[in-house]
Amino acid sequence: MAILQLKSLSKWYGEVIGVSSINATIGPGVTGLLGPNGAGKTTLMRLVTGQIKADTGSVQIDDEPVWNNPRIYTVLGLCPDIESFYDYETGLQFLTFMARLNGLEKTKAVQTAWEALNEVGLTEAAHKRAGAYSKGMKQRLKFAQAILHDPQVLLLDEPMSGLDPLGRHHIVELIQSYGRQGKTVVVSSHILHEVEEMTHQIMLMNHGLLLAEGDVHEIRELIEEQPRKVQIISPQRQQLSNLLVRCEEVQSIAFGEDPEELIVQTRAPDPFYMHLNAIVTEKAIPVRQIITLDDNLQSIFEYLVK
Repeated sequence: MAILQLKSLSKWYGEVIGVSSINATIGPGVTGLLGPNGAGKTTLMRLVTGQIKADTGSVQIDDEPVWNNPRIYTVLGLCPDIESFYDYETGLQFLTFMARLNGLEKTKAVQTAWEALNEVGLTEAAHKRAGAYSKGMKQRLKFAQAILHDPQVLLLDEPMSGLDPLGRHHIVELIQSYGRQGKTVVVSSHILHEVEEMTHQIMLMNHGLLLAEGDVHEIRELIEEQPRKVQIISPQRQQLSNLLVRCEEVQSIAFGEDPEELIVQTRAPDPFYMHLNAIVTEKAIPVRQIITLDDNLQSIFEYLVK
């Protein structure tokens, strides 16, 4: 079990901020690193794995520095955001080579490579050239090399990119199992619901800053005072609007571009939904769709930045 510590961590690229004054302690289990593209997630991953040096601050695993410390790299595993394969190599050859780089003799390296392929569901493509792999297969191959040496700290940069629904489900289950084993797993993503499938423990980043960290439900409470935007699609939107405007939970109502669309703002979502349900049932008003428009990562960031 490993504890990852980020202490006043900063990295600049000229006048551009990569990450700025990040302080966090990440323990065993799965932690979601969330933020839009350009938030600094990949830079943070590269700092944590010792690929680049911090301008100020430090990264430590169990009080031992990561930078320029080859011994500590043996406990780190990284699924990067980029692909870097020799197209002529098969998946098995690539993983065997990576295992040999980790110091395993040939027979053990081949065995370990097969185990990793099996873990990610790529055994049938073991002898297929990586250049002929689909985007999802390449993603799973990157994941396989990250877990090849059984690391205690696992960094996964957008690991679900390009996966089909079945592949996503399989990888999510793998990630959850590593967390249950006591490994420290950090998963970066710009899609909130994707990470919510794996964990409630998250870190929110934007423009290189750590905006919030902790349980996702606790962070969501930060925006409870912000009005929630609810889209309602109904062929009787005028009648529905006339009834909803009388509800005390409703702050405002606007007609959308679609002739059946209503946009309602409310500070009390639960009572509003109960009231809406009562109106629809009692007045027999057809409703085709109800969507909370700002229940997403981008809206959370916008509220937090404000």
